[in-house]
Amino acid sequence: MTLVVNGSRHEVECDPDTPLLYVLRNDLGLVGAKFGCGLGLCGACNVLVDGHPVHSCDTPVWSVEGKEVTTVEGLVTDGRPHRLQETFAEQQALQCGYCTAGMLVTCAALLEREPGVEEAGIRRALDGNLCRCGAHNRIVRAVLDARTNES
Repeated sequence: MTLVVNGSRHEVECDPDTPLLYVLRNDLGLVGAKFGCGLGLCGACNVLVDGHPVHSCDTPVWSVEGKEVTTVEGLVTDGRPHRLQETFAEQQALQCGYCTAGMLVTCAALLEREPGVEEAGIRRALDGNLCRCGAHNRIVRAVLDARTNES
């Protein structure tokens, strides 16, 4: 199977029903997306597929063939962190970090679609992303800052 991940083509050999998360982590060494619940309920494994957040833990790899997959590692451009990565650090929205990759890709897609999104829209977009540390308010502030301080 041929996958396009973070702009690079990768040939992978696996069962077509293998979860995308396993291929990203085990075959491609991209460990930003985390295994959380395994049921597509927590968002820790979120990646972008053609610009839309998906739960990679329950997305079979066959379904992304020919599509662009972006992981949190792919948000970096020319060695520079995405503005969201910077504002998450500034707002101390990282805490334990387990949910961070899923939050970042979900919010990156949101800002791409709705650059002027308001707080209520951010909260709606993050409804499927759980944070056990309780950093949601700081995460929302970080997204608001990224929106207003676009570089």
